Amino acid sequence: MKTATSNKPSTLLVVIAFAIVYVVWGSTYFFIQMAVHGFPPMLMGAVRFFTAGVLLLTWCRLKGDKLWVKRDIITSAISGLLMLFVGTGIVFWAERTLPSAMVAILVSANPIWFVILDRMNWKVNFKSRTTIAGLILGFAGVILLFGEAISKSLSGAISREQLTGLILLLAGPIAWSAGSLVSKKRGSDAPARVNTSWQMIISGLAFIPASLFTHELGAFHLASVPLQSWLAIAYLIFFGSIAAFSAYVWLLKVRPATEVSTHSYVNPVIAVLLGVLFAHENISALQIFGLVVILISVLLVNLSKYGKITFIRRWFGLGKHNDKLVEHLSSAQRTKICLD
Repeated sequence: MKTATSNKPSTLLVVIAFAIVYVVWGSTYFFIQMAVHGFPPMLMGAVRFFTAGVLLLTWCRLKGDKLWVKRDIITSAISGLLMLFVGTGIVFWAERTLPSAMVAILVSANPIWFVILDRMNWKVNFKSRTTIAGLILGFAGVILLFGEAISKSLSGAISREQLTGLILLLAGPIAWSAGSLVSKKRGSDAPARVNTSWQMIISGLAFIPASLFTHELGAFHLASVPLQSWLAIAYLIFFGSIAAFSAYVWLLKVRPATEVSTHSYVNPVIAVLLGVLFAHENISALQIFGLVVILISVLLVNLSKYGKITFIRRWFGLGKHNDKLVEHLSSAQRTKICLD
């Protein structure tokens, strides 16, 4: 994607990148659970990210990219460890005992943390009533889900390990959002594929001592890994990591971070559908309601940044100068709307 450094990237590339992030990442929750049935979670993270990173870095070398830029590697290390090692690592660990759909529902709160952690835009974000309402509603949805989980834990319906996984999932979105903002704010002149390569290689290496610390290798036998786990790992490497994560990092360079974070609208829906239809997971009505509450909160958080007309323009591909909707607005209304 050579247009990564351009102020006006190709609309087609942006649409394709969003489609990959929306759909492929929604499916990764299903494939992660399939993979952890054969691989311990930390070892799976090491295999997935290190392999994907080396393959992508090799491609970068063949393309003639500059690979050894100290500042870019440091930025990639910080953002990669936060997003992949901490954020995604928690997802790996939690999916050992929790349904993939439930994990995806809790992770859908990502955009809320983008707003909270983006200190540079606090004055703008917290002037909006819809943003504040969205934050309150989002936390209410998370509390609703945790209230159900704690109730089940007290009654013995879920184990202490499952409850621990749910609590850790609170930290995952925080780490992911923080890493994404680091990647966005520090920026880089290198192609997105180079930054992505280093993020995955460094986080993949970090999973190795984590695997040793949790004593995963002692009970792991390569011959016992089922074929479906190998296929799931392959899917996560080539589609979940190389394709989707590369698209995500590129989008962070060319689009606002809050806009990129809207993948959280689609990802949990796809994850829930795959989990229920193919993994036969049981999702309660209260959990579905919690998901709806969180997604509405995410919509409210982002609403003030676009305006109604902007949403219509982007989804229907209307031009800036011949937009029939804009023709009927007053000059004051046109000035107010973000026509980027």
